[in-house]
Amino acid sequence: MPVLRALSKVAKQTLLGTPGCSCQPLTVAVRNISFSPRQVTSDASFHSVSFSETDHPKVLITGGLGQLGVGLAKMLRKKFGKNNVILSDIRKPPSSVFHSGPFIYSDILDYKNLREIVVNNRITWLVHYSALLSAVGEANVALARSVNITGLHNILDIAAEHGLRLFVPSTIGAFGPTSPRNPTPDLCVQRPRTIYGVSKVHAELMGEYYHHRYGLDFRCLRYPGIISADSMPGGGTTDYAVQIFHDAIKSGKFECNLRPDTRLPMMYIDDCLRATLEVMEAPADTLSMRTYNINAMSFTPEELAQELQKQMPELEVTYDVDHVRQAIADSWPMNFDDSNARKEWGWKHDYDLPELIQTMLNYLSSETRVARAS
Repeated sequence: MPVLRALSKVAKQTLLGTPGCSCQPLTVAVRNISFSPRQVTSDASFHSVSFSETDHPKVLITGGLGQLGVGLAKMLRKKFGKNNVILSDIRKPPSSVFHSGPFIYSDILDYKNLREIVVNNRITWLVHYSALLSAVGEANVALARSVNITGLHNILDIAAEHGLRLFVPSTIGAFGPTSPRNPTPDLCVQRPRTIYGVSKVHAELMGEYYHHRYGLDFRCLRYPGIISADSMPGGGTTDYAVQIFHDAIKSGKFECNLRPDTRLPMMYIDDCLRATLEVMEAPADTLSMRTYNINAMSFTPEELAQELQKQMPELEVTYDVDHVRQAIADSWPMNFDDSNARKEWGWKHDYDLPELIQTMLNYLSSETRVARAS
C-alpha cells in the first residue's frame, strides 16, 4: 500500500540517520502487515467510482470461464451494456467468449494484478466465481486451499479498500452431516467435511466480518446444484444431473455415480443467474443477512431419470456408485429452506423439474442437429 510504503521509508531513514544508534535497518514486509482495508483512503492513489457517477455498475467477474461466469456476463451485458462487464480467468477463452465482450487475464492469487484491474477499469461490482469444486478440491486439497481461501482474502481486501459491492457464491456443500437436511435453514450448524465446503463457510463468515468491520457491501447466495445445457460438467458432486442429458442424447445410456435415492436441491442456471442479479440489485435495507439459501426443486437421480424417460423411453440408466462423491452428497442438504430470500427480496424460481427437462432437451437436441449438419 502507498501509505505503508511511505511510512516504511521514513522509519528506515530515521533509524539510519540517528547518531550512535546500533540498530539494524528497519525492513517492512508490506503485504504481511496486518492492516484495515480502510486505512488507505480512496483519494490516496486512485479515484473511486460511486454509483452516482455512472449510469450502470462496472462489473468484474473472476473465474469467468466456468459454468456460471459466461452466462452471467451475457445477462449483465444485456442490462448494463457490453463494455460494462469484464470477464476474467487464467485460461484462454474460446473465440465465442473472447468476441462477445471484454475479457482480461486475471489471477486471483496475484494481488497486485487484481488490484490494478479494479483500479484501471473503475470496477464497482465484483462477482467472485473462481473456486475449485467439491470432488476436484478433494483430489487436490492444497490447490483448493490456495484458490478458495487465499484468493478470497485478496478479493476481500481489494473489495473493501475500493468500496466495491462484492458477490461470492456459497453452496449446499457449506453444510455437513450434523446439519438439518430436510429442510436446511439459513442459520444452523454447518460443519462441512470437504475442503470446498470448509472454504465456503470461511467465505460466508469472512464476508460477514468484513461487512460489520469495514462496511463492505458483501452479498452471498448458497447455490443448490446448478444445471446448465451450454456447459459441460466441471467436477461437482451434482454434475450427474447435467451429464445425464448429454449421454441420453449422445448414446441413450447413462451411468450414475450416486445412489438412485440420493436427494439433493437443484436449480436451472437461468434461475440461478437471475437470483444473483436480483440480490445484487436489492436495496441494502431489505437484506437482514449477508448469506441466503435459494432453491427451486429437489429430486433424486431415479426421479430425474424417470421424468426424462417420459420424453426418451429408450434411455437406459445404470448405477456405479463413486463412494467419495456419495459420501459428499450424503452430508449435504436434501432440500433448502429459502423462505427468507423469498420474503425479503422477492426471490421466486421459474423452472420446476418438467420445465427443466424440456428446456435441456430442446437446447441439446438443437445443438446436436446443428453439429450434424455442419
